[in-house]
Amino acid sequence: MAVVLVYDADCPVCRAAADWVRRHAAAPDAFEFLPCRSAETRSRFPAIAEAACLQAMHLVLPDGTILVGERALPEILRRTRRYRRAAVLFRLPGAGVLARFLYRAFADRRHRIAKRLFP
Repeated sequence: MAVVLVYDADCPVCRAAADWVRRHAAAPDAFEFLPCRSAETRSRFPAIAEAACLQAMHLVLPDGTILVGERALPEILRRTRRYRRAAVLFRLPGAGVLARFLYRAFADRRHRIAKRLFP
């Protein structure tokens, strides 16, 4: 079953990240992609607040579990062809703290980064 990646489709960096996931997915139907602000997202996943979604990507697993931000990264990597082994790195001591810090730092600056990368 596909997992659902809910992301900020208005952010060029987020769109590029979703495109990267799409290109590297282990199977064509491994992921479903939904914009944060879509009516479908609101109706299918009412537990995902739009404001929270605009702050971090959300990954909805087949069992309904919702992984947010850096917690979604290992699960995304597991579902790729070439990068699935990198998911193991998130189990190393301190990896969670480091991933949380780096994800937040990047996410908080993504609009400024987008202006530089996608003028």
